[in-house]
Parts: sequence; C-alpha cells; structure tokens
Amino acid sequence: MTSTATATGLGAFVDASPSPYHVCASVTAALDAAGYRHLDEGASWDTATGRFYVVRGGSVIAWDATAADAAFRVVGGHTDSPNLRVKQRPDLRSAELSMVGLEPYGGAWLNSWLDRDLGVSGRVAVRDGATVRQHLVRIDEPVLRVPQLAIHLSEDRRGVSPDPQRHLNAVWAAGDMPQSFLDWVCERSDLPAGSALGWELMTHDINPATLSGANRELLSVGRLDNQGTCYAGLRALLDGETAEHTRVLALFDHEEVGSGSSSGAASEFLVSTLERIVLAGGGDRAEYLRLVAGSVCASGDMAHATHPNQPDRHEPAHRIDINGGPVLKVNQNLRYASDARGEAVFALACAQAGVPLQRYVHRADLPCGSTIGPITATRSGLATVDVGAPQLAMHSAREVMGVEDVRMYSLALQAFLTPAA
Repeated sequence: MTSTATATGLGAFVDASPSPYHVCASVTAALDAAGYRHLDEGASWDTATGRFYVVRGGSVIAWDATAADAAFRVVGGHTDSPNLRVKQRPDLRSAELSMVGLEPYGGAWLNSWLDRDLGVSGRVAVRDGATVRQHLVRIDEPVLRVPQLAIHLSEDRRGVSPDPQRHLNAVWAAGDMPQSFLDWVCERSDLPAGSALGWELMTHDINPATLSGANRELLSVGRLDNQGTCYAGLRALLDGETAEHTRVLALFDHEEVGSGSSSGAASEFLVSTLERIVLAGGGDRAEYLRLVAGSVCASGDMAHATHPNQPDRHEPAHRIDINGGPVLKVNQNLRYASDARGEAVFALACAQAGVPLQRYVHRADLPCGSTIGPITATRSGLATVDVGAPQLAMHSAREVMGVEDVRMYSLALQAFLTPAA
C-alpha cells in the first residue's frame, strides 16, 4: 500500500483553500482529474456504479461504487476552520482610519489573529438575469490587520483577551476610502461594484505553508483543523483501489459552529446521497437500511498532540506524539462517537497500513470538544469511529503538525476505505 500524500502537498492544498468553498474547489479539481463525474442534486441519477461527486455549498461528497448492493465505508471530515468573518455592514471609521467590522467564526483562538497580514476569501452572490450566480473570492494580499494593543497601554502588561465585539475590527486604510469595502472586494474579483446581493467573506493569514524544525519535520500552516483530514481523505480515496464496499468521502461545512445547516453534517446531505446511490441501482429503502447496518464511518478530525510546555493539560496515561501516527479518539460521554466495534475497525486499518496507532482520551476535568462523529452517527445510523492526526495550536491562526503524520494518516484512511479481505 502506497500513498501520494505529503506534507508539501498538504501545504499546497491549504494555501489554495482559504475558505470552505475553495476547499470544495480544490477537492473537485482533483476528482475531475481522476475521472470522477459531477452529479447535480436536482437531476435524476441513472446509475449507482462508477465514480461520482456532488457539491452543496461548502460541502462535497464523493464515492466510488462497483455494485449497487454494496455497504459503505465513509471517511468524513469538515471543510471549515475558525476565523474572523466580515460583518454584513462592515464599513467603520475610527481614529481617522477606515476599518472593516469582523466577528469570530467558531472557536477561534482570538489572540492568534492579532497583528497578522490578512487576506479575504469566500463567495459573493450576484444577479445574472433572472437567476443568481455565485463567485469565489480570493484576495491573497495584506488587505486587513487587527492591531494588538501596545504593552504600555495594557493594565497588567501581559496582553489582553480581545473582546469579540469591540477589539476585532480590522484596519483597512489610513484616511477615507472612496468606496465601500464590499464594492472594493467586488471590483478586485472582476465583479461590478454594487452587484453583490449576498456574501460570505472571511479572513485568512496570507503567509504560506512552511516546513519548519531543524530537520524540516514539522508543517506550519493555518486551517490544519480540518483541512488535514480533507487532504488525507482525498488522497486516500484517489490512491486506494476499488473495493467491494462503496468508498465514500464526505466533507461538510459548518462543523465549527455545530453543523446545523443545509450543508452541515446535521443535515440530510449524507443520508439522502447514500440512499440515492441505492435507489439509482434499483434498490429500495429497505435495501438502503440493510446496507447502512453493515456500513462504517471514520469521522476524521485533527487530534491534540501532547503540548511540550503544558503536558499537565493532558491525560497522563495517553500521551500523543507528533509524528507518532494516527489517533483513535474515545470519550465516555460521547463527545466522540467511537465504540468497541469502530475502534477495532480502525485498529485493523492501521495494522493493514503498517502505521502505529495512538489512543486519545481527554482529561476528565476539562470540557471535551466534539466532531461530526456523534452527529453523523445520530443522523445516519452508521457505526462511527472518531480518528485524527496529531497537531499543536488547534484553532490558532497558525497550527503545526508532523510531516510524517500526513502520510501515515492518509495510509490509515486508505486502508479503512479498502479493508483487506
């Protein structure tokens, strides 16, 4: 078993994907090149076998099916990452500076977003005759900056915890600007000023991915949570061979804010797609339910590596090492969906891939984060196991993971999608 997943490949993927919509564009470009066919949710699907994908907003589901009556192996993940997003009325003035109103999305580690050169990305919806068209926006220039308060003005000289309402607006220009920020974004995106009817715009650190460390054994870049899984899962799907199971990659938007949207993991997107695959092959709902009972989902999200400066924040008996291999995540209160069956399935996948397996348990006296795993399990009935790759600085504007973990994570997901006979 081999993998084309590399740290430089992941870095390039993240650099090309500053928003969930760009993640979908990066994924579908690779799927197109591999011969996958785009299906429209609003059209009839006439076959269950073959290689296909469907896109809904910032979410994408791809599958490789050789038989209409095959159970599913699903690798799940999410396309969104915590960041600062542009408000609906963004134009502000303060201290003779033109400002842009921003607000946090998800659990962004706010201090990490201060004093960074920020670009703008996302999508804008404009009128096209009687319809509405959506355009991707990506400005990889130092457009915005949220300035830190000088240490001399801080009450305790240890910095401040930014107030998300008052302290996160970004400097856009010195003095007055002749147009609104939204019109400026439209013009920079080859759209007429004033044409935007709706928009979802967000900021991103424009500094590119970097290999760091004495031996370049670390990857430093933003949005590893959870583009690390998007990339590893994509390479696992494309590198693996067709199997007796229907191999599925399901990447959802809005995990960082609870998944409660028409394209999130709490929607019917995955459920309806899997059922339509069965129906297109001539099966019925009873057949679909039978296949689901024999299917498994690996909910992929990044995992906490043990912090070298604060190891006391981790469960003492469950150290997680950078470049130590994929991570199986278990929580007794079901913040992760792993159970004994799922644990065994992923352990076998790691053994098949020839990579070590690490097991993560959160400290019992700290609140535990969650993933799409419990949501997907509840919504679909799929047996689910929560897995990931170790990283540091989760939810920071700049995160870090091990170079070797990229390959090992993708190999484990590949083996999960194509289990040995």
